[in-house]
Amino acid sequence: MKSWLTTSELAVLALPGFPSTRQGWDDLAAREAWAERSGLSRDRQKRGGGVEYHVDLLPPAVLAAYVAKATGRVVVAEEDRLLGEAFEPEQVNAAALEHRDARLALVCAADRIAKGGAMTRQTADTIFCAHYNAGKVEVDDWVRTAVKQLSPRSLRRWRDLRAAGEIGRLAVDRGVGRRGKGVLDAPEVRGWLLGYIALKPHSSAQSAHDYLRAQFPEIDVSVVTVSRALTALKDVEKVALSCVTNPDAYKSKYEISGANSNAVSRLNELWLIDASPADVMLTSGRHQIYACIDRFSRRTIIYVTKTPRSEAVCLLLRRALLAWGVPERIKTDNGSDFKARRTVALMEHALKIEVNVARAYDPKAKAHVERVIKTFQHDCASDLPGFVGHNVGERKVIEERRSFAERMGMSDDKVFDVSLDAKAFQAACDHWAGVRYEHRKHGGDDMGRMSPFQKAASYQGSIRKIDDVHALDLLMAPIAGNDGVRTVSKKGVRTDNSVYMVPAVLPGTRVFVRMDPADLGRIFCFSEDGLRFLGEGVCPEMAGVDPSKLLAQTKTAQAALLAERTAPIRRELRDLKKNKPALAAEIARREAEAAGKLIALPRPTETYSTSSLEAARAAIDGQAQAPAALSPAQNIERITIAPLPVLAVLPETRHQRFARAKQMEEQEKSGIALSIEDARWLAGYRAGSEYRALVAVQAFAEQSAKK
Repeated sequence: MKSWLTTSELAVLALPGFPSTRQGWDDLAAREAWAERSGLSRDRQKRGGGVEYHVDLLPPAVLAAYVAKATGRVVVAEEDRLLGEAFEPEQVNAAALEHRDARLALVCAADRIAKGGAMTRQTADTIFCAHYNAGKVEVDDWVRTAVKQLSPRSLRRWRDLRAAGEIGRLAVDRGVGRRGKGVLDAPEVRGWLLGYIALKPHSSAQSAHDYLRAQFPEIDVSVVTVSRALTALKDVEKVALSCVTNPDAYKSKYEISGANSNAVSRLNELWLIDASPADVMLTSGRHQIYACIDRFSRRTIIYVTKTPRSEAVCLLLRRALLAWGVPERIKTDNGSDFKARRTVALMEHALKIEVNVARAYDPKAKAHVERVIKTFQHDCASDLPGFVGHNVGERKVIEERRSFAERMGMSDDKVFDVSLDAKAFQAACDHWAGVRYEHRKHGGDDMGRMSPFQKAASYQGSIRKIDDVHALDLLMAPIAGNDGVRTVSKKGVRTDNSVYMVPAVLPGTRVFVRMDPADLGRIFCFSEDGLRFLGEGVCPEMAGVDPSKLLAQTKTAQAALLAERTAPIRRELRDLKKNKPALAAEIARREAEAAGKLIALPRPTETYSTSSLEAARAAIDGQAQAPAALSPAQNIERITIAPLPVLAVLPETRHQRFARAKQMEEQEKSGIALSIEDARWLAGYRAGSEYRALVAVQAFAEQSAKK
């Protein structure tokens, strides 16, 4: 803002209520004798000459308009805002921070006037303060609320604090000395109030006041004070209180969530499946919706069913498998319909798909399918007839569209304008998922503002497809009652009070049974693990065939199967009977050989004797007499008459052979030469394993005896 202006410059300003031309201002100056006012007019020193007039010659209203236009919008400078954030005290409240920012904004506005008008700061401050106090400077309401009156001295003081880097002192909090020091701020009382809020979050201030006085009789405060304290605590500790009193709300609003959960890089790498009650009432009642979403592309398929069951999961998977291909992994809810034997058998055993079950009550584990269900409920279900609201509150609003008198005696179908059946609702779901949602651009770094259709089309890798739809349908056939496992009896397989004859399976075999959804008189039998198809079973009563003919066919087929199974058994049986003596002899030989390899290790012994044994031995020695010597004639007679003993040559044992070898070794040491025959035998025996083993045993026994 300039302090000296020519009439041309005044005309350019176009001040309200004054001339907009140079001639008009010249006439005004001449009429009011501005040139005669001492110190308020001067000759213009620049090229062209002329006369300049001081702004004090302008009427107050015009001067205020000029100052406001020169000042512009009063805001905090960016460098002052950053400096204020850097030195923001932790204990200062929001009101004090607004006071600080308002004072900084006013200092900046006064500095702009001094700089633009080429005037001293004192003059600029005086002019700015006068017009600010007169309400002639345009400022935001929060600035006017924080600073109602302004003086040049205040501006100088604030400017000095900013220059000294003490900008935090501009945030004056007059209640900081008292804040946090009341009787309700004591740690014990504050903790009790937090516990009371957690126990009774919707209790009134009067009730809290009564309980507080009962717990702390020495505290005498008003109900209003308690109310303010409760309000402040609920605001300051809202996160902690939400975690204690409403865990679901805490998870939804405050709990940290990651943006890279269930990260994938390939199409069909991960599918997520979940179920939820539909927010639409159908002519056949409330239904459930199952949603399957591909994590990579966000493509979605929705299936409508009356009740949650494993069959609905299988039918949803069938639609997704035929439309998208086979996934690598599937993440499901923790419900019984997802953990049923039929569902697990289809995904893990039959299709070899890895299944991950989310933890119970943990929606974050499958957040993408949770969000797509919510999007469907708000984007599609809310536009359909029969919409009942997303919650109790919305349902109440819908019901109250009609007066109480109109609702009396009306069914829900009329209250909610129910007109859709399950087929029409399924068509609406298919249109929303396949047309609206699939071609809607998605945000997020992983989607890149592409629609699910574009994201799937951009994938360059290969996908796995199922070509044989009939094989897939067979794997999805309903399982027989309970767990589907049956034992084939003499009459066949019994299920649902019906007996099915299975020609290709022998009695006693445990099978996994699936029912034919198109023919109640036929079943499909698999191995117990469900991986190998064994054959079909037929119930003659339900299939409408002749029981006798079916029985004859079953007997013939089982006889052929039994003959095939028993043929190798009978062949081996004949071979065993023929070779039984030879096998018995071989067993005896092996047993004898094994027994011969076992010897008892020699043990150290000592002679045991007592006084009685010594006395008995002495008596025996005294009675013993040497036999009388025979004459030569008697010896000849004895030899002639005595029968010759019959000697049997026993086979030499290993110990005898070892003893003979040791004797020959002693002879060699003594220098006695062995015969050629004995030398050859000794050399061969030493080279054998028997000699080495017995030498080791003898050495071990001698060593043990020394110990």
